[in-house]
Amino acid sequence: MPRKRSTDEGDELLARLGSLTAQARRRAQLQRTQVELAIALQRGMLPRDLPDAPGVHVAVRYTPANLGLNVGGDWYDAFTMPDGRIGLSIGDVQGHNIEAAAFMGQVRAGLRALASVTGEPGELLARTNDLLLSLGSELFATCTFMRLDPATGVLESARAGHIPFVWATADGKSGVVDDDEGGPPLGIQRGVEFPVSRHRLTTGGVFVLVTDGVVEGPSLNIEDGLDQVVRLAGIAAVAGLEAHALAAAVIKGAESVGHDDDAAVLVVGLDGPSTLA
Repeated sequence: MPRKRSTDEGDELLARLGSLTAQARRRAQLQRTQVELAIALQRGMLPRDLPDAPGVHVAVRYTPANLGLNVGGDWYDAFTMPDGRIGLSIGDVQGHNIEAAAFMGQVRAGLRALASVTGEPGELLARTNDLLLSLGSELFATCTFMRLDPATGVLESARAGHIPFVWATADGKSGVVDDDEGGPPLGIQRGVEFPVSRHRLTTGGVFVLVTDGVVEGPSLNIEDGLDQVVRLAGIAAVAGLEAHALAAAVIKGAESVGHDDDAAVLVVGLDGPSTLA
């Protein structure tokens, strides 16, 4: 006959199960705490105020990933530079953890600090790249930095491995800016150059910058994702929609990429009396 388990054996089994359950709860609580910390860190490092210049409209949207420990380091930034022009940046740090969120803060702070030394986008990215390499981190970041002159609409941009941005004009034209060569992501290689491209923001026009969480994933390839943003930007420019409405529509597109990731959108538009060509 099979031997019946004694009461002591049953108690021991229950005790082990209870211990394992308690450990699982502690790990889950730790995981939740780490996610909440990373999200708070991200939000705390994003700008609270956006530049206020006549005729210029800057709108942003940001949704953090919060599935498990899948918390990344996407960011946006917009600020007035010493010469009165507006600095705009958006980027994405490699990795999905607290370290990525902290590194994001270092990149954003570095860009802001160095912008007081040089506002030329290519040189600014090069100096930021050298700064990040000097910190000895194994992480890297993609980034686009723009400098906009509100008085003329002239916009200069440089890319470090980041997704091209989208443009649209009030007369119905729109597309992806693909004539800027760009350089490698920040934090990988020393002594690299970041070519600068020049554009003009016309009255009623918009530029839209995004991170890959908005336009790329298992359910959406990057070409289709960017086409989706182009369509939205074109409709918004022709209809005269506010920058905030366009940013909200673009960030909603992140729902179709097929994964849970950080997503950031930055829209800049120009209106008011102007003689821009």
